[in-house]
Amino acid sequence: MDPEGVSKAFVEHYYSTFDTNRSALSNLYQEPSMLTFEGQKVQGSQNIVNKLTSLPFQQCKHSITTVDCQPSGPAAGMLVFVSGNLQLAGEQHALKFSQMFHLMPTPQGSFYVYNDIFRLNYA
Repeated sequence: MDPEGVSKAFVEHYYSTFDTNRSALSNLYQEPSMLTFEGQKVQGSQNIVNKLTSLPFQQCKHSITTVDCQPSGPAAGMLVFVSGNLQLAGEQHALKFSQMFHLMPTPQGSFYVYNDIFRLNYA
């Protein structure tokens, strides 16, 4: 397993899916998964997708600035830290954000998001 390659592929897939069809993110989460979005905690795949699809904007575009990753623990998990810009439709200025994913392997050989923490970065 190449952690750099896996993390970059995950990040590309996650944000392109988020920007085009947020409800399709459900297959990246499982029932024990937890999202902390701007301090609000949500657990479970369906609850997480409900939160993401209920955000007060319909269209957005993520531009990724950095992706850092580290292997995580004996279960072959992976920490992925992302920073970038979020451009909302109709807004002049992009918002800066940071997001951390803790990816865990599945028996099928892929990964799912066990933990997801998102924060806007205010100057």
